[in-house]
Amino acid sequence: MLAYVAGALLSVGLLVGLAAIAQERLPGMAMSDRTLSLARKLEFDGTGRPVGFNNDSEHPLWIYDSLWQETAYRVLDEAGNVVLLSPGAKNWPQHGDVAKLEKWRFDIENNGVVQEGATERIEHGGQTWFVQLTVSTRIINFLHQEFAVPFIRLGILSLGLILLFVFGACAYISLKFSLRPLRNASLAAAEISLKSLNERLQTDRVPLEIAPLIGNFNAALDRIEKGFRIQQDFLAKAAHELKTPLALIRAEVDLMEGCDDVREPLLAHVEHLTRHVQQLLLLAEACEPLSYQLSDINACEVAHDVVSFLRKVADESNINLTISSLSGESMWHADRGAFFTLLKNLIENAIQHAPPGTEVRTTMNSDGICVRDWGPGITPEQFPLLFSRFWRGPHRRDHGAGLGLPICQEICAAHGWTLSVENANPGLAMKISRET
Repeated sequence: MLAYVAGALLSVGLLVGLAAIAQERLPGMAMSDRTLSLARKLEFDGTGRPVGFNNDSEHPLWIYDSLWQETAYRVLDEAGNVVLLSPGAKNWPQHGDVAKLEKWRFDIENNGVVQEGATERIEHGGQTWFVQLTVSTRIINFLHQEFAVPFIRLGILSLGLILLFVFGACAYISLKFSLRPLRNASLAAAEISLKSLNERLQTDRVPLEIAPLIGNFNAALDRIEKGFRIQQDFLAKAAHELKTPLALIRAEVDLMEGCDDVREPLLAHVEHLTRHVQQLLLLAEACEPLSYQLSDINACEVAHDVVSFLRKVADESNINLTISSLSGESMWHADRGAFFTLLKNLIENAIQHAPPGTEVRTTMNSDGICVRDWGPGITPEQFPLLFSRFWRGPHRRDHGAGLGLPICQEICAAHGWTLSVENANPGLAMKISRET
């Protein structure tokens, strides 16, 4: 765009330079050119003798009658005899340069007015004739300064603006058209996330200059996707492989007799490790979009299943679980297992932070779900850490893995929902929002 604008400005600069040159004398105003043009319009009779000039718009003969003090002409034969003349040529001097019958530039003073003149030779019917033309310097300067130069300046300015507009429009249209594939590729690249690592930028109808860039970007995505898949597979396999040894250890500890002071702590540690492994498996599944099987489900029904599942945990902590539905049955398009895990983690997290004797309320409506407790809430400094993996709030009663809320966030992101949190004063409100 800048190159096009620079070209337009350069063109304008050249036009301005031409205008500066025209300040001295416009092309075609030289006396020799004007005299030769007049000589070519000379008319002759049947004997070959000059009788006048062709009266046209370029050399109207009335000018020589009306402005006889400013311009004049005369025609002479080879002997120097005058055969034609205008009124202003009657008082021309008969000596000096004006008397020379040859192609010549001359200046004369006629009635106190300085005039520029020229002589041109013309052949017709085997005879030679000489045409002399004079124009006063004062009318030349007047016409030049008052009419020609302002007109040229206006013309150059108008032409410059037109050139600038045309150059700018051409630059805008051509660049917009040529860069459209790059712009489309940029928009497509901005939409690629961890949930769509299998997407690639289109390489068809891409300019040859940026095709290597698109190809290298796609190759980089291939490497990133491969590394991510390897990481997810390792996480899932490691967690899965740990489940069997932990189950065996738990069985061995249960069979220990007479060692209650040792067995109970060991069972607690095994339970803690088992929970970590289970959460790692859920996280690996939540991060894999291909594992979701979407269908229309009744959110209220799933919420009641979650409350029934967590009823024992809530009773142990003296927490009352309630569900309020503001819109009756609420149908959501989701993976039922993931949706169950989402609500279970949110309600279980609220149970761990709710004071004994309070409630955890789940509110269902047409465009979202809110899980609220009446606990201490969180400080502003803790908001950025809330969805960090392995971060645990200071008020939890258990020793969780710190993966429950990150799993919830992954599930919401996979479904296109938004998970937000705010202090309810008292307590904390976790909200799942969807577009209706």
